[in-house]
Amino acid sequence: MDTAHPRPTSTDAPPTFWRRCLRMPIGIQSIIAVGLGALIGSFAPSAGEQMKILGDVFLNLVQVVVLPLVFPLIVLGIARMESVKKVGRIAGKAILYFELVTTVILLIAVGLAKLTGIGKGAPVHGADAKDLDGLSQGIDFHELVLHAVPKNIFAAFGEGNLLGAIVFALLVGVAMAAIGEKSAPFADVLESVAAVMFKVVGYVIRVAPLGVLGFISYDVAYYGFGNLRSLLGFIAVVYAGLVIVVGVLFPLIAAIYRIRYVELLRSVGGLAGIAFITRSSESVLAPLMGKLEAFGLSRSTTSFVVPLGYSFNTDGSVLYQAAALVFLANAYGADTSLPALLLMVGVLVILSKGMAGVASASIVVLIAAGNSIGLPAEGIALLLGVDFIVDMARTGVNVIGNSLAAAVVDSSEKRREAKRSCRATTPAEPEPTALEKEPAQ
Repeated sequence: MDTAHPRPTSTDAPPTFWRRCLRMPIGIQSIIAVGLGALIGSFAPSAGEQMKILGDVFLNLVQVVVLPLVFPLIVLGIARMESVKKVGRIAGKAILYFELVTTVILLIAVGLAKLTGIGKGAPVHGADAKDLDGLSQGIDFHELVLHAVPKNIFAAFGEGNLLGAIVFALLVGVAMAAIGEKSAPFADVLESVAAVMFKVVGYVIRVAPLGVLGFISYDVAYYGFGNLRSLLGFIAVVYAGLVIVVGVLFPLIAAIYRIRYVELLRSVGGLAGIAFITRSSESVLAPLMGKLEAFGLSRSTTSFVVPLGYSFNTDGSVLYQAAALVFLANAYGADTSLPALLLMVGVLVILSKGMAGVASASIVVLIAAGNSIGLPAEGIALLLGVDFIVDMARTGVNVIGNSLAAAVVDSSEKRREAKRSCRATTPAEPEPTALEKEPAQ
């Protein structure tokens, strides 16, 4: 008697090609998207330029969820701190760290650019300053302060004003800590909002390869590789400087604070890769805080330091700006003596603060710094042809730098708490008894 073979059910059927693709890690999908985008941009440039809409849609999806997630996390992190004094202490540590590390990176970039002599003989006179018409020609510090203290928080949310949202969240968190238990219902609401937004971020990150495909197709089709030959030296110096920062400076800082740097890189490496392709650090802000919390950092520190670092700790961007200014100074035969280079570093230390984590934002700071030291805009226009290449690397380094900054501040706080608990648990020496006080007979 023949036995009929049962038909395979849907659960037994092998997965289709598209299902296998969807099950690949996001990093593998993004690498495939890079290859496809390069092919489309090279062989079908008109189609490649049109595919930019995929990247724009991805960035819009990310930006629409950033503030609804960052705001409750900052508020809850501050509200759960022990005191307002702790908030000020963490903010002070973070800003001091930002300033010190930024200055060291600027000195590395200026020294490397001066040593290699990049920019000498560059074709700056053939650049077209019309390319800069759509960019701001300077930074208004009066407007920057008003940007940090918005008069309408709903308008600030609508404009994506991250710095204004941080300031308002700081005030709300301090108020909640002050009133104590009365703020518990509001804290529960914010906790639910944050949980929902984290879930939404997970959905958005799943479509990141489509955004990568759109951006790479557009960049290759629109920019091409025409200016690469004359600017290869500049690109090489910027990438070498970023490698020194990530491979030497950051591990040294991590070793001082006993941070597992390699494990930290493994934890945030995929997100740094997404930021590298999309050229926007905001695209990974929300999942970055989740990764750092899973790495072992406290939520209160992470939710405060990372968003603050997005405005005040752009490590990769300041390195690019310093190298670009030395490049232009050499190209135009300007003064590159030690006092002039130190002045350049001082100008960048001031101007680089408050830079937003969006694509090509450092060009605005570069224009302002160039104007302040007398460099014409035509040379900066020349760098726009290769900006997308260096912008990817500096954006990825910005993500790693802010992750390390949060880890450093968190490690400092944990050391402080450990010392306090050690002093609190050390038993006091017992008083001598009456028999011990009397000399032995």
